[in-house]
Amino acid sequence: MVTNAHSLNSEIISVTNTVLIPKLYLFSGEVKVKDKPWSAAKGIVSIMADLSAEQGGRTVRAEGGSDAELQPYIDQLLAIGWVPIKTLGAVIDPNNLAKATHVLVDGDHSIAQLAREFYLVHMPKLQEQGWVVTVDDSFPFRPVEIEGEWYANLDKALSTTTDWFDLELGMMIEGERVNILPLLVRMLREEGAKDQFKSALNSKEGGVIYVPLTDGRLLPVPADKIRFIAQTLIELHDADSLTDEGKLRLSSWQSTQLVEIEAAMQAAQMRWFGDEQVRELGAKLKDFTKITPVEPPKGLQCELRCYQGQGLSWLQFLRENNLNGILADDMGLGKTVQALSHILKEKESGRMDKPILVVAPTSLMVNWRHEAAKYAPELKVLTLHGQERKDLFDQIHSHDLILTTYPLLSRDKEFLIKHEFHMLILDEAQVIKNPNTMAHRTVQQINARHRLCLTGTPMENHLGELWALFYFLMPGFLGDQKKFNQIFRVPIEKQNDDVRRENLARRIKPFMLRRTKSQVVSELPPKTEIIQNIELQPEQRALYESIRLTMHERVRQEIQEKGLNKSHIVILDALLKLRQVCCDPRLLKLEAARGVLESAKVQFLRDTLPGMIAEGRQILLFSQFTSMLALIEEELAQIGIPFAKLTGQTKDRGTPIEEFQSGRVPVFLISLKAGGTGLNLTAADTVIHFDPWWNPAVENQATDRAYRIGQDKPVFVYKLITIGTVEEKIMLMQQRKASLLSGIFDGQKENDGLFNADDLEALFEPLP
Repeated sequence: MVTNAHSLNSEIISVTNTVLIPKLYLFSGEVKVKDKPWSAAKGIVSIMADLSAEQGGRTVRAEGGSDAELQPYIDQLLAIGWVPIKTLGAVIDPNNLAKATHVLVDGDHSIAQLAREFYLVHMPKLQEQGWVVTVDDSFPFRPVEIEGEWYANLDKALSTTTDWFDLELGMMIEGERVNILPLLVRMLREEGAKDQFKSALNSKEGGVIYVPLTDGRLLPVPADKIRFIAQTLIELHDADSLTDEGKLRLSSWQSTQLVEIEAAMQAAQMRWFGDEQVRELGAKLKDFTKITPVEPPKGLQCELRCYQGQGLSWLQFLRENNLNGILADDMGLGKTVQALSHILKEKESGRMDKPILVVAPTSLMVNWRHEAAKYAPELKVLTLHGQERKDLFDQIHSHDLILTTYPLLSRDKEFLIKHEFHMLILDEAQVIKNPNTMAHRTVQQINARHRLCLTGTPMENHLGELWALFYFLMPGFLGDQKKFNQIFRVPIEKQNDDVRRENLARRIKPFMLRRTKSQVVSELPPKTEIIQNIELQPEQRALYESIRLTMHERVRQEIQEKGLNKSHIVILDALLKLRQVCCDPRLLKLEAARGVLESAKVQFLRDTLPGMIAEGRQILLFSQFTSMLALIEEELAQIGIPFAKLTGQTKDRGTPIEEFQSGRVPVFLISLKAGGTGLNLTAADTVIHFDPWWNPAVENQATDRAYRIGQDKPVFVYKLITIGTVEEKIMLMQQRKASLLSGIFDGQKENDGLFNADDLEALFEPLP
């Protein structure tokens, strides 16, 4: 028998100037109901209490379930879910104590859950008020004393591939191993228990979780001991969380989580049993330095830089352990040569008995052919491009490297899915960031032993894009799209949840190798970014204000009628018009703009380009508007500055690139979409972004056409921003979006949400 008592305090009720000490005796017995059905109690062991009080030497008992002096205490019990037995028409089994006056009511909750709530929540409060509570040994819902040690057992899953394993977590109770994972899952399915569970896990002071055993007793579990695995269970608490044996089934992709579980258990002096191989894999994935260095392939016709050699070792490590990943180095750090080294290593080892398929944007076909011929001439390369490509399908298996483009995937799908490839590589993999596109669905169906993504921007706008890449690489690794949004995307993007952000960053880290220039390339010269503030010309300013007022009113009406989420078309049209005014009023197809021939940015080019060229500068000038490039082209022709031009309409890309790289022209006009990737323009030392874009990653990719390996001159980057306009607001939004990227890739905290109603109002603010 266990007795708990606390000293009296001022809240204790007094009767006739003498203190009554309320006493509660808890036990379990069988309740029988007279004349009234009560299914939860009839013939079932239930929870009962005997209420009495002492006043000096006098004992007051609530005979028949009530007593005038005890009524205040009875009211307290009624308030927390107990009722007098007489109201139930019940009697007590004579084999049990017959003095019980109250019984726990089974309403919308189970008796077990209410009893646990009473024991853990209400009983301590009663004791603080001076109640004396005695708990009989027959009362099942009480904590048990832990006798043995904690253990974890890890085994390869039976009847599955070796990529899956089962984890059991438990402790010794009364000489037997008790697996607590099924108990935790059952607890998570009870709303009240789940709240207590999560509260204890989130407690920084280290809470205790009372886990109900099958016999009703409560197992006190320190939250610190099970925090990591419990968070995994919270993510997975559905019908498939555990196997029929009550074990948690994980894939080798999640082996890094075992390292953290193991570390936490070792700190708590828990014992590990079972498979060592998976734990060793997790340790290597968690600590990149533990990956065995790999010698570059003998046929590679270049010397890899240190970080590129590490990239090769990482790629080989993933292949060796049947894992997939994203090589996400900054633009210009040589992702292509690292991939070619990996491919060549596979060929020289004899493992590449089937070809490797590379899918890339059309603009990169020339680059892949050129770099393969230059750095890995032993590879037999077949390019599936152009009208004659179908005649080449029969030659696929006689080549090492097959090159095709994203636009051709859907057209050639029936041929490609018939083949088996040693590896499938997606270059500029952000192209499949939308899982609903034909390109994404097609690459999912291609049969390949290993998969690899190459991209400097694994996420451009939101976390759903990152999910799409991992769904291609390792389906199920981040759950399905709905669960990923619920567990990670909404809490991180909308609620600024640091814990979920850290969990996601930790989970993807082993499978995404990302190095920035500042981290790995000390030999690159400095890069200077200059925000060039430009004041609108008077007539241009008046036009901007006129359009701003008109479009702001139209946007407000649209939002009022349809809501923010359904007003994007009108909003984007309004913002487009304002951005066009900032660039050059001639871009607008409006009557009001025809008479405005002033452009402050074009005037800036007239004033500064001649001086830059006189200094010997080689200049890349980017704009997202091809019509703006056409206007700039006219200006350059008038002032006699030679230039080259590259847009999506340019069929011969090689000629303008060669003209600029050779120095025959000092200015290269490039549309952001056509020239943001796949170009090596190290002849440039100056980059001008004529107009800002929402996504900083896209602008950085464009800048990296010049600021990349092979650059030996300081690079100056100018961003032309008109003061007080929508362009300044876009720049602020860029910084916020960049913080979201860094929060996931680098574990940083900053992120205060994405585009919202407040942002919209800021974009339409009047000029100062």
